[in-house]
Amino acid sequence: MRRPTIALVDSGGTNIASVRYALDRVGADARLTDDPDVIRAADRVILPGVGAAAAGMRRLHAAGLVDVLRDLEQPLLGVCLGMQLLFDRSAEDGGTTCLGLLAGEVVAITPRPGQRVPHMGWNELTSLREDPLTSGLADGTRAYFVHSYGAPVTGDTVMTTDHCGTWSAVVRSGNHWGAQFHPERSATAGLRLLTNFVLEVSP
Repeated sequence: MRRPTIALVDSGGTNIASVRYALDRVGADARLTDDPDVIRAADRVILPGVGAAAAGMRRLHAAGLVDVLRDLEQPLLGVCLGMQLLFDRSAEDGGTTCLGLLAGEVVAITPRPGQRVPHMGWNELTSLREDPLTSGLADGTRAYFVHSYGAPVTGDTVMTTDHCGTWSAVVRSGNHWGAQFHPERSATAGLRLLTNFVLEVSP
């Protein structure tokens, strides 16, 4: 059986090597690339990212990938910052226009007594609805997060997590999915999510 091809968008994130290794473990042919033709030809596309929204969007604009990602018909998964870039806007850096594939604005997480920002470490997931991407991830499943900005809970939210409020942990609109947590650092839960993305989701 042919291994599904995954275009891993070279967005400059420091987590790309570990994401690529995790994809190899679940049987995908993952190719790190910023070539629009390779991205368009892949079976699946993953947009990883670590850092600030403005810098992430600048990299995508410089590589000529903004319209490429907006026009994809195959499944697209944004991871961590990559998920946040799927939204209309981010309040980070005074306001950044993002890809606009999901409605809403990513906002700063405000610290609460006994809870620090960034939200860093293991936290529980709560399911709001079923989705092929999260098949096998029950309520209470723990995943690893690192972020200071959060996506609001909207009609596109599949799973949430709680830290200084309730935030989207997994989102989906059409063939666009996002995971705020790091699947490559989330042990069994992360491998299950990546396996689902590679083998189970469809446009």
